Amino acid sequence: MLTTVLNFAQRVAEISLLGGIEIASVALIVYYIFAKTRAPVIIAGLFPNLNLNLSYRTSYLSKINTIRSDLLVTLRSSNEPKTQNSVAHGIGTQNMLELTPQSGQKPFKKLFDWGVLFPYVAQVVRSEKFEYRQVTEIVHNDAVLKHAIKQAAEQTLREQRYAKNGHRLLTRSASGDQESQEEEDEKRGISYQAILRKQEQRAISILKDMGSTLNNGLLAFTSWILYKLLPCFLSGVVTNTKQIEMLKTATERSPGTPLIFVPLHRSHLDYIMVTWILTNNDIRSPLVAAGNNLQIPVFGGLLRGLGAFFIKRKIDPVEGKKDVLYRAALHLYLTHALKQGHNVEFFIEGGRTRTGKPCMPKGGILSVIVNAFMDGSIPDALLVPVSVNYERLVDGNFVREQKGEKKIPESFGKAISGIWKALKSNYGLMRIDFNEPYSIRELVSSYNKIAREDGNNAKVYKPSARVLQHNQSTSSLYGTDVVCEEHRNLIESISRQVVFDCAAATSVMSTNALAFLLLTRFRNGAEEQMLAEALDDLRNSLSGCKDIGFSGESSQIVAYACDLLGSGLVTRTRDENGRLVIKAVNSVESFIELAYYSNMLTPHFALSSILLTTFHSLLPETENKKDASVTRKKLIDTALENCQIYRYEFILNKPTQVLEDLLYKQLDDLLISGSIGSEKLHGDVPNAECRRLANSLADCLDQDDDVRNGEADEPKLLFASETLAQQRYICEVLAPFAWTYVTVAQSLQILHKNSMLESEFINFVINDLSSKVKRGSCIYAESISTDSVRNCLKLLEKWSVIEVCNQQGMRLISLNTLYEMSRESLNSIVKKIDAIVPKFNSGYFTVTP
Repeated sequence: MLTTVLNFAQRVAEISLLGGIEIASVALIVYYIFAKTRAPVIIAGLFPNLNLNLSYRTSYLSKINTIRSDLLVTLRSSNEPKTQNSVAHGIGTQNMLELTPQSGQKPFKKLFDWGVLFPYVAQVVRSEKFEYRQVTEIVHNDAVLKHAIKQAAEQTLREQRYAKNGHRLLTRSASGDQESQEEEDEKRGISYQAILRKQEQRAISILKDMGSTLNNGLLAFTSWILYKLLPCFLSGVVTNTKQIEMLKTATERSPGTPLIFVPLHRSHLDYIMVTWILTNNDIRSPLVAAGNNLQIPVFGGLLRGLGAFFIKRKIDPVEGKKDVLYRAALHLYLTHALKQGHNVEFFIEGGRTRTGKPCMPKGGILSVIVNAFMDGSIPDALLVPVSVNYERLVDGNFVREQKGEKKIPESFGKAISGIWKALKSNYGLMRIDFNEPYSIRELVSSYNKIAREDGNNAKVYKPSARVLQHNQSTSSLYGTDVVCEEHRNLIESISRQVVFDCAAATSVMSTNALAFLLLTRFRNGAEEQMLAEALDDLRNSLSGCKDIGFSGESSQIVAYACDLLGSGLVTRTRDENGRLVIKAVNSVESFIELAYYSNMLTPHFALSSILLTTFHSLLPETENKKDASVTRKKLIDTALENCQIYRYEFILNKPTQVLEDLLYKQLDDLLISGSIGSEKLHGDVPNAECRRLANSLADCLDQDDDVRNGEADEPKLLFASETLAQQRYICEVLAPFAWTYVTVAQSLQILHKNSMLESEFINFVINDLSSKVKRGSCIYAESISTDSVRNCLKLLEKWSVIEVCNQQGMRLISLNTLYEMSRESLNSIVKKIDAIVPKFNSGYFTVTP
């Protein structure tokens, strides 16, 4: 008996603190949901003999500390109508928080249907269930993985031999005396079999850490929880009805074809929201690629059960050394998941955007999926670009990181704190748009067709004739494998098209529109009525080309967006006449955070901003600006060069589009709007399509360039003084980025005969920008952006202005030899980038006609 008691006590003692925390956190969530819902009232009604003393429970809770008291107030008011300001979410959309299609009285059912009483339970129980096969065991038994284990063991064996024997190893290897080498290994304590067993155990560990445990039970339970918790901090989760039907149609037409969901990444909430929407619309939930930084207690296991498979943030732990075993495991896991019929979701940007605009794509996982199609593992796959947007970001903001401070790593405490804060806040609407799926097979065919038409056979992907290249990288799956150049071009084209389509289809939320207006047209603030009129103009200009995620009177929308952004970002005061004036809070942190919301619209206006800024930089300085003019050809050619400066900041066109044609189209729009004048009437200006046909005809006639581009008879472009205010705010769209780039170029002087850690150089630039903002020489506080500094460094490396080398895991930057020897060469770079900075000095845009 005593032994039994002691054994029991020992088992209790073995419960870890982490286990206790997990149990406590689950209990807290269950308690919160119980209190949040009508469950106590329903139970009391069904079982009156239980005598649930709700009033006693309420009075007891109200007597404990302030935090729990505030929580109780929140819980008790959850079912009451909310008096806060709100706007409609648009035509043709639906709020998933209000939809439970599987609940309620069903036709031809019995008289009493429990789904009427418990709609959310009925929804999650009756939703279609799918078979989610586990692929970890399949991968473990794959012959390719076993070969990778052997390869990794041999690599480790060579390293240990070299460490023990040094250069003598090379002599023995040349002699080919294998038996003597094995004897030498045994003397020095090197055992190939022990190394092999260690690699086998490592393979098991990799698959265990990586593998998903997606299952219907956890999907249903989490779905019910989200139905209860999401209304606490979101006023709606909006989707487009036709888009959901489109996805269902795609799965019905191609039942064996996996769907590859590719969202732009804004919040950690993205991981589960796409899954939640698909689950409740009877669409198979995907396996979701997630960074291993999210493997935190409780939440890591929850994400794994909801479909997450975890990938290391840094593929290769040692610089220049490829982790063949990990790569093989990841390749095989994805390939077998697709073969088993799983849908897949991954974030093509790699991480969350810190600036609010799309990041440059990373093609690692996409390359594995395309390769699975190319080698016949799957017959096809449908890529589904997904656009996600929030009226207010649930994750908070990224101001610290943009100012150069270190990111706070994810942890259990941080997650609990974030959830607690979210439950007591209002984040408005969340909008998710599913774009039209496109087939990988059709994409490959179309890209190859374009390459052949252009006469560029180097870009045609031919699996049967691969030219292999080896490219090293420590952070990219796709950049380190032995791939062919044609495959690389194909992946880059597809990934850029996906990001472009996602950005173009992202719905404009109310906070995006208000922040955009405050940072472009009204940096010094404006009256509420003036802002409402400007919002009307913005909505009209976006009509037909961007989906608006709100509807209603503009004055109400402005007030609603101000409430959401809060007093920390936007101030509302009365002037001496009693009129309400709205203005951005005058602080660096506020401008950086507002820029996050504003940058959602920046890609849409990028080409117009580049054209207008280029136009004003080309105008000759004359006493009478009305006499100044620029030819169309010169403007377009110079704008094309300036577009290259932003190559790592924006994706300005699809791979299947010609950037020059898009610039001509934007120029036509600027002429029609009066932002640029012309010697001829607007109707006489040839559009982009006519110009393309004219150029084709010129090619057939073998005309020279002047005739082909129509420079001989094209009208000149004139300064338009009547629309200076409109021109200024279009130029201001990209002005913060231009200031960041110019500051980086000017800072290159400190690299003269001196190499520097990249992180130290970035901090130097950020400090320089901060000083300029503080002095007032730079009016754009949002130009303080580490992301833009890094993008500019990529551009300078591409131009061979700087060299980047890795030493013991640290990145060192230095000037290229040409720029090291000549200061004048550096000045030419500064001058080249300075051309994209708008002319705002000396009252340029305030000149009267």
